[in-house]
Amino acid sequence: MDTENTRTERDRSSATDRPDPVPAAEPGTAAGTVEEGPRSRRFPGLARVAGLLGGTWRRSALLAVVCLGAVLLVSRFVVQPFHIPSGSMEPTLRTGDRVLVNKLVYGPDAEPERGDLIVFDGTGSFVREGAAANPVQEAVRGAFAAVGLAEPAETDFVKRVIGVGGDRVVCCDKEGRITVNGTALDERYLHPGDAPSDVAFDIVVRPGTLWVMGDHRSDSRDSRDHLGDPGGGMVPVENVIGRADWIAWPAGRWGSLEGTDAFARVPDAPEGSAPDAPGSWSGGGPAPSTAPGSPGAPGVPSPGGGAADGRPHG
Repeated sequence: MDTENTRTERDRSSATDRPDPVPAAEPGTAAGTVEEGPRSRRFPGLARVAGLLGGTWRRSALLAVVCLGAVLLVSRFVVQPFHIPSGSMEPTLRTGDRVLVNKLVYGPDAEPERGDLIVFDGTGSFVREGAAANPVQEAVRGAFAAVGLAEPAETDFVKRVIGVGGDRVVCCDKEGRITVNGTALDERYLHPGDAPSDVAFDIVVRPGTLWVMGDHRSDSRDSRDHLGDPGGGMVPVENVIGRADWIAWPAGRWGSLEGTDAFARVPDAPEGSAPDAPGSWSGGGPAPSTAPGSPGAPGVPSPGGGAADGRPHG
C-alpha cells in the first residue's frame, strides 16, 4: 500500500474543501465580522441617480431665482401688474381686474395727457405722510404686488386724467357736464346712471400737476375730495407710476384699454393761465368750490365723499 500517495491525495482534497480564512477584523469592529461599505459602493447606480437629482434641484433653484429676478426687474422698470381693489373705475375697470401698467410711456418729453388712465402714488396728495411701515413686510408685499399676486400699496391709485397743467376744469355747465378750457366733455366712459359730478368746483390746474377723477363718479374718491387739502386735489406728475394700457386678467377680459375721444375738442390752456398756488382759481371771482361755506372749501365736507381712506381705489 502506497501510504505516501494516499496522504498526498487527502491533503490536496482537504486544502480544496477548506473555507477561505476570515479576514482580520478592522480596528473598532467585532472579531469575525466584516464591515459593510457605504451604499454608494454597494449600489453604484443609486449613487449616480442621487447625484443627478441633486444637480437637477440645484439647477432648478438657480433658474427660479434668475427668473424671479428678471420678473422683478421688468416689473420695476418696464411693465408692472396692478390689482384693481375697488369699483371706482367701473365700467372701464372692474374689481379684481389685473392691469399692466406701462412705465416707459412717460418721460422728460412725454407727460400724461387728458383721458389717460394712470396709476400714481398718492402720498402727499391723496394720502397724508404716515409712519414708516415695517421694511421687511413692505419688501415682501412689494415683491408679491410686483407680479400681481397682492394688492398694491395703500398709497397707489388708478384714475383718469381730466385736466393737465394750466387747464381750467369746471363743474358744471347748464347741462350738468364738466368743461375743460370752456369745452364740455361727452364722458361716455362714465358708470351708467352717474352724474359727471355731484360736487361743484372751478379750478385751474397748477403746472406739473394733474386733476384726476374716477369713472364711477358716485363711488370714487378723487381730486374733488381733496380741494381743501394743501395740494388742492392735484397729483404731481412726478408721482405718476405709469399708464394702464392692458387688462391681463381675468382671461375673458384680455385686451388693450382703448383711449377716449372725449377730450378731442378741448383746446390747450392759454399761456400763463396756470396759477402758482396749488388748487387756485383764476376766473374773476370766488371759485364755487373754495368760497367760504361751499362744498370742498377747507373744513367743509364735499357731498358724496370724504377724505380718502388710504386704500387704493381702482
